[in-house]
Amino acid sequence: MARIAGIVGDDVLGASTLKALEEALSFGARVAGASTSARVGRGAVMHWSWTSKKGSFANDRYAIVLDGTIVNRSSLPDGGDDAEVFARLFDAHGFEGAVTRIDGDFAVALLDASTDTLWLARDRFGVKPLYYSTRGGRRAFGSRPRALLALPWISTKPNAQFVALFAGSHYRTFDNAPDESPYADIAQLPAGCILRATQDQATVSRYWSLAETPEPKASEAELAERYRDLLVDAVRRRFEAADRPSFTLSGGLDSSSVLASAVRVSAQKQHAFSSVYDDATYDESVEIRSMLESTVKEWHQVRIGVPDVFPMIEQMIAVNDEPVATATWLSHFVLCGEVNTGGFGSLFGGLGGDELNAGEYEYFPLFFADLRAKGDSARLTHEIAKWAEYHDHPIYKKTPDVARAALDRLVDPNVPGRCLPDRGRLLRYASALRKGTFDLDQYEPVMDEPFHSYLKNRTFQDIFRETAPCCIRAADRQATAYGIEIFWPFFDRALVEFMFSVYETYKIRDGVTKHLLRLAMRDILPEETRTRVKKTGWNAPAHLWFSGRGQRDLLDLVHSQSFRERGIYDVDRVVAIINEHEKIVSSGQVAENHMMFLWQLVNLELWMRSMNVGG
Repeated sequence: MARIAGIVGDDVLGASTLKALEEALSFGARVAGASTSARVGRGAVMHWSWTSKKGSFANDRYAIVLDGTIVNRSSLPDGGDDAEVFARLFDAHGFEGAVTRIDGDFAVALLDASTDTLWLARDRFGVKPLYYSTRGGRRAFGSRPRALLALPWISTKPNAQFVALFAGSHYRTFDNAPDESPYADIAQLPAGCILRATQDQATVSRYWSLAETPEPKASEAELAERYRDLLVDAVRRRFEAADRPSFTLSGGLDSSSVLASAVRVSAQKQHAFSSVYDDATYDESVEIRSMLESTVKEWHQVRIGVPDVFPMIEQMIAVNDEPVATATWLSHFVLCGEVNTGGFGSLFGGLGGDELNAGEYEYFPLFFADLRAKGDSARLTHEIAKWAEYHDHPIYKKTPDVARAALDRLVDPNVPGRCLPDRGRLLRYASALRKGTFDLDQYEPVMDEPFHSYLKNRTFQDIFRETAPCCIRAADRQATAYGIEIFWPFFDRALVEFMFSVYETYKIRDGVTKHLLRLAMRDILPEETRTRVKKTGWNAPAHLWFSGRGQRDLLDLVHSQSFRERGIYDVDRVVAIINEHEKIVSSGQVAENHMMFLWQLVNLELWMRSMNVGG
């Protein structure tokens, strides 16, 4: 694992600036690393690594730094590390030609002195982060914002839109603008894109995207076999590149499929790490046990009780350079520390599986919309009935009336595939913002629609603008802080392209999600795991973290001078929400609590304090 950074400009190459970049790249790391740097022309690039992988290459004409892993090395020129392979491709095909020929998880920068051009590229799903700034004719980039914030001409001024959304909206809106960052002076390179920056001009172009393709003409059994081959190959290519691999394991199908595929590839059981909770709400210890005998060499249970949340969030913000989207990532942060302590160098997980396989409960209404658009009323009635039978919930009811209301709310029936934002969810806490400061009622998130299918467009949206980006970022930074490389095999180009080509009915069937994956994993997963319908969901019991002592800490925070003077929230409304949350949790009543909003509030305030903004 690594981080990269660089800078171009006649007046910026002093030793103090380069030292600041180096310190910013390594900040927060809990393990030793080493940096390499190269000067060429009017600029310099830097690579900081926690492994033996060099990831950098330079000659008299250009310098390259690369963060991540190229997984199709066998089809590319032999020899050297990934940066050297990229250099050979650049010599033969130019920068875009080189990028389109590699697969994997990467961020790469090339400084070409012969044309005074800085090139940047990011992998197709944004697994490796990359930020840049072209302010005042100076060109700079980094794997994390902190590298850019170390430069004197880039301020810590926050992105006002980001602050508004983080304060009062749902976490799915935070990344709706994939070219922005939480900082006003720093841009983010979107997934699947290239930046070409000269002294006079900076342009961003897309080198890859998903698009409508003919659905494969094959039997269900043939499709399942194809899926199995693609997933096992995606795991194999990353497993071969991994250093001392370990695996996250929940009770769900995705992480279990990745682990079982690795066992199939290696013919060896593997080490698995699981977050376990005393509170039963999100604990999956019982469901996990069906995987242990066949796939797990040693099960490392990382117990998460009721942590001292505020200091831990401060630690996480220092590593993430931004507020962290959801409470789940506190558990991940603790887990990464345990993986590091155990002597492992990489961590595999199932992120992306829900998006590819329609694994979230909220995908059902979009599936229903596709059936309705095709005029398949018999199947629609059947699927709604099965959805209600398998997935009813005391808070989140599943009935035909609820399904119809969701269709009215979430899809445009007149435009095939056009999904609508869930404004009720988006605006649930808008009243907690101070009037006259932010008007979330006027906010319209971008909703992509490259497909004619509602379900495909919804899952596309989640991969590139909603659920995946914030998860990818947090995972990358928290793992890297502990010297660990993260691998997400479901974000494999060939696998994603295949799953966006198949019919929606291969994803949901008879009220059960992940239909094709379940078929593909026959004889690979234990039957109890493969056929389990119940889904707990990857979450953490943060409702307890903000109750009792947590409530007192919250009230101290919102009554503080800095919080009040910042002027973001209606303090009285926030206090009412805190007290209502305490009442729900302490009474045990069956009602939706406010843990997500409270997590966001604490993260936002502590992040802004860390930047010394407004107080």
